[in-house]
Amino acid sequence: MPHDPSSEQSPAQAAAWPPLSQLEWRDTYATLHLFTQVVGKVRLVQTPWINHSWSVSLAVSPRGLTTGWVPHGDEALEIEFDFLSHTLEVSTSRGGRRSFGLEGISVAGFYRELMEGLDEMGVPVDIVETPNEMEEITPFPEDEEHATYDPDAAHRFWRILLATQRVFTRFRSRFLGKVSPVHFFWGAFDLAVSRFSGETAPEHPGGLPHFPDPVAREAYSHEVSSAGFWPGNAGGPVEEASYYSYIYPAPEGYGEADVSPDAAYWTDELGEWVLPYEAVRTAEDPEATLMEFLQSTYEAAADLAGWDRAALEREEGRP
Repeated sequence: MPHDPSSEQSPAQAAAWPPLSQLEWRDTYATLHLFTQVVGKVRLVQTPWINHSWSVSLAVSPRGLTTGWVPHGDEALEIEFDFLSHTLEVSTSRGGRRSFGLEGISVAGFYRELMEGLDEMGVPVDIVETPNEMEEITPFPEDEEHATYDPDAAHRFWRILLATQRVFTRFRSRFLGKVSPVHFFWGAFDLAVSRFSGETAPEHPGGLPHFPDPVAREAYSHEVSSAGFWPGNAGGPVEEASYYSYIYPAPEGYGEADVSPDAAYWTDELGEWVLPYEAVRTAEDPEATLMEFLQSTYEAAADLAGWDRAALEREEGRP
């Protein structure tokens, strides 16, 4: 019988880095992805634009994913996916609160519940009713097909985000230059952190599915080394949950660089380094394994691109 390294993990480590098979949760993933798009678009239309789309993302919270503070005239609102109670929680600065369950509801039902609730609480919001960065663009009010929500799978996904947020935040703290928050992009459904050299980049060609070219060009307006966690895509070049790392523009030789750990691999189709989540989860020290991937891919990118690393980096944990 093959040896399973994860069997030697402590219960706490196994809970922090749970298994998540694409085949097992793909229907819940598809539904939850669309739920987050509806909520993310509320933040998008209400929040002043911040460079590289930082104003539209969600954030990992102690209970799930949240918009954080969203302005609405003289008031404010917050929307949070609670993956402990498996509800959507909406609150306003006027004291209004509304909650509804995520199980047994379609995307169309979710959209109606949220929009009607915002109206009733005196904070109405109008959004573009079609998904972004997805091949299928059924308008939210018409989507009765996606209605699967497995609470256990959603909870495990959030636990992975919690563990990843911890490592990404440590990695982020090592950089003195311009660096993004650790944030969740509902368009691609990934948790990401990005470092910038300070130099401008060639204009991005655009052409991303259902993603405005001006937004893509602004997102990649400066040299950037980015890393993230993505749940994968059945039938795509990366099917299972994985970590990724890339640089734009990519310097010559980046795909042949010496990166670690050994489970990491390069994909020409995406132009990214990839580390399967399973290799992290089953490692003796998942945090160290993930940090090794983040650091080695960044160093390869920064060295090959000629970044001024001495001016941009610092020792972790020291002012």
